[in-house]
Amino acid sequence: MATVHRDRADPGPGAGETRARYRRILRFAARNLAVTWWFELFLPRIGLRRIADRGRARRMRTFAQRFHVLAVDLGGLMIKVGQYMSSRLDVLPPEITRELEGLQDEVPAVPFPAIRALAEAELGAPLDAVYSHFEEVPLAAASLGQAHRARLLPGIAADTGLENVVVKVQRPGIGAIVDVDLAALRKVGGWLSRIRLVSRRVDAPALVEEFARTSLQEIDYLNEAANAERFAADFAGDQRVAVPGVVWERTTRRVLTLEDVTAIKVTDAQGLLAAGIDPVDVAPVFAAVMFDQLFGNGFFHADPHPGNIFVTPAPDAGGERPWKLTFIDFGMMGEAGPATRGGLRKLLIAAAARDGKGLVEAMGEVGVLVRSAETASLERAMAQLFARFGGMGFAELRDVDPREFRDFAAEFGDTVRSLPFQLPENFLLIIRAMSLTSGVCCSLDAKFNLWDSVEPYAAKLLRDERGNLVKDAAAQAVDIAAVALRLPKRLDGLLDRIEEGSLQFSNPRLERQLARLQRTARWAVAALLFGALLIAGAVVRAGDETLGNVLMVASVLPLLLGLVAGRRRG
Repeated sequence: MATVHRDRADPGPGAGETRARYRRILRFAARNLAVTWWFELFLPRIGLRRIADRGRARRMRTFAQRFHVLAVDLGGLMIKVGQYMSSRLDVLPPEITRELEGLQDEVPAVPFPAIRALAEAELGAPLDAVYSHFEEVPLAAASLGQAHRARLLPGIAADTGLENVVVKVQRPGIGAIVDVDLAALRKVGGWLSRIRLVSRRVDAPALVEEFARTSLQEIDYLNEAANAERFAADFAGDQRVAVPGVVWERTTRRVLTLEDVTAIKVTDAQGLLAAGIDPVDVAPVFAAVMFDQLFGNGFFHADPHPGNIFVTPAPDAGGERPWKLTFIDFGMMGEAGPATRGGLRKLLIAAAARDGKGLVEAMGEVGVLVRSAETASLERAMAQLFARFGGMGFAELRDVDPREFRDFAAEFGDTVRSLPFQLPENFLLIIRAMSLTSGVCCSLDAKFNLWDSVEPYAAKLLRDERGNLVKDAAAQAVDIAAVALRLPKRLDGLLDRIEEGSLQFSNPRLERQLARLQRTARWAVAALLFGALLIAGAVVRAGDETLGNVLMVASVLPLLLGLVAGRRRG
């Protein structure tokens, strides 16, 4: 098990505190897993589903209240779990999201003397000798660290071009707390792996390990600083996005000094309106920026909750959008490789086109659905789902009669449960990023319709894919032509070697067979070139009619040459 390096400047909890914390997390998990099993699995199985349904809202509210108390009391990674649940406005019931939404602002601050001691030990000097001013009252307190406003010394300010900064300082003892929380989560993941209903869908221990990797990276501020600079490079020149600069001279593994970019919190509707910014206008831009990260660069912010995004007025920017989205906190970043991005693009295009069959195929390509699964019934279910609910916004879905959802679930529930769905290991951060994006957009605009953002973006992806297809077809045509041009020469070389005696054969029948082989090869090359040029012309014609027509006409030449060569040899 990976652990975090600690020293005397970062004292962890004592052994007794560690055991108590570990046991408390496990007790909470065991109790709620037992309650869920009883009401959601056992009672429906013995015909008492109505009893289970009747008290579900109350149970959800009770669970959220108890978890809220646990998370605020323990802090650490429990806050991260609560923040994730509070953002799932699109999936989780309001009984849970309303109770947990305040977790992002309720983390208690660490007393300043402890913060000062850790920061001075990391920087190797008293704060007064490192900063010209350092505010004792934190600007924000998070689960793993807290932020203080400060000013750089004149010399450093002149070198960096920055004066006002925000200094993030890790919570003392957070390394030991993360170790304990991950140990408890690993235990819970082991329990879940023994529940067949869960293990068929997801490798819970693998997901915990992925969460562990990201958590350990998040408490390494050197890693966060490098992520911030990479993210800034990806959006260099993009007028929609701003990123704080890093002051490397005042940054270590547990202290991070950044440009102060504090502005209007993205979900502060009153603040946005006071600045002349309509929150409804912010939602689609935020969605588009997140799509660009995930489907374009592949390097994406995996923790875009409201506390990590500001809307910064930029009246001098001109244009139709005198504001920017400013991202902070780059400790939790995700990366999607080319294969994953390709599958996700197909998924998005199919969803925008309401293509149930294409959506199911894309699900198999990205690994969410085993490709060997019998999917006809699922394709039918997706088609009906799109037909009824596909164009609805979040508020409209909430207004739909719940009986419609129950009828749909009753009709296709067995189909969905029987299929071998799975959650690929690298999807945890993707799902987190997209769910947080959906939650933020819905809070900005209650009528937010994800399709309004998905469809134009999917259309752009489709145009890009068509362009790539043209390039691929042209490249393949060139490759085929090169092979075709070399093949007769290589066959002639083989015959020359035979005639010169380099290869000696005394069987006249074999020579006739080689001559026949050469004629066949010439015919094959001619046919191959004809087909390649014809197909390439048809594909290219969609984007460049003139070039496409030229290629299609040129496809006749190898066919004619093949006929002439065949007659001459005959």
